[in-house]
Amino acid sequence: MKYIFQNLKLSKLYIFFLLVSVLNIFFSTGISHAKTFSINDVELSTPFKINFDKNKIIDEGFIQAFNQLILSIVQTKDQQKLKQVPLNQIKGMIDTFSIKEEKFVDEIYYIKINVSFNKKVIFDLLENKNIFPSLPVKKNIIFLPIIIDQNKNQVKMFSDNIIYNFWNSNVKEYDLLNYILPTEDLEDLNLIKNNIENLENFEFKEIVKKYNLENYIVSVFFIGPDQTRLLNKISFDNKKNLKNSLINNIDFNSNSEINKLIKILKITFEDYWKSQNEINTSVKLPLTISVENNNNIKIYKLEEKLSEIDLIYNFYIYKFDNKNNIYKIIFNGT
Repeated sequence: MKYIFQNLKLSKLYIFFLLVSVLNIFFSTGISHAKTFSINDVELSTPFKINFDKNKIIDEGFIQAFNQLILSIVQTKDQQKLKQVPLNQIKGMIDTFSIKEEKFVDEIYYIKINVSFNKKVIFDLLENKNIFPSLPVKKNIIFLPIIIDQNKNQVKMFSDNIIYNFWNSNVKEYDLLNYILPTEDLEDLNLIKNNIENLENFEFKEIVKKYNLENYIVSVFFIGPDQTRLLNKISFDNKKNLKNSLINNIDFNSNSEINKLIKILKITFEDYWKSQNEINTSVKLPLTISVENNNNIKIYKLEEKLSEIDLIYNFYIYKFDNKNNIYKIIFNGT
């Protein structure tokens, strides 16, 4: 009889642990749903012909979405390493996709899709290629281009400045920096003229503060007889960077040359911002936490918060008992 009772107790205990396990798996989002990188509103079109294949168009959308993601999280120097990723591998990194819109207009098929990539799988790919990704953090900044023509003794800041006029004419979906150009202000122009000999040490906060933004880039072009000296002053999150460089044979009256210059500058600024948000995926710091398992709603909320933290590579329940869930968290940071 004693043996039977012991077996009954063990059976009840087993059932209890099984029930807890099932509930934890049911409520656990971290085990089966890693956080994703979402690329939305990828637009494609193709003529509607006899050999029309919708799947081929969607496959092209996957490639475009992947390329857009890479342009957002990988610095320019490493993007070439990811030019030849095959379609099947790209598909294997997709968690979900949806068709947001599709239509036929004048025998042209238009489609717009959203694609979500598995963050962990993307990070594994980049780590295998020795690439450190960056967090795709969007940033609003003030951009102030100043042209100082030393040949003509002129200062151009606003509508008379070709860089000012062309800067936001070609905005890309994958751009992380959203440039806000200052409005024409005679006081600002006079302030620059009065400090023209000391712009490297000049604080531009007096101009920037009018726009309720602390982050800014000031690019000063000193046009000389043979070459142009470029001074870039970057201030992101109170971190300042100052850099001088020389530009040879640039024609400030040529729209095409100015557009090329703007493209190069934007790439430089994007790479700098990415470097400030770089994730060292080679660092995988294991953290262990214990959470009481008597409240599944709290467990759900905890896992939801963990999945929102970009520096968390992975997390899972690796052990539990009748009181606690023991989580293992892999953290990409120091």
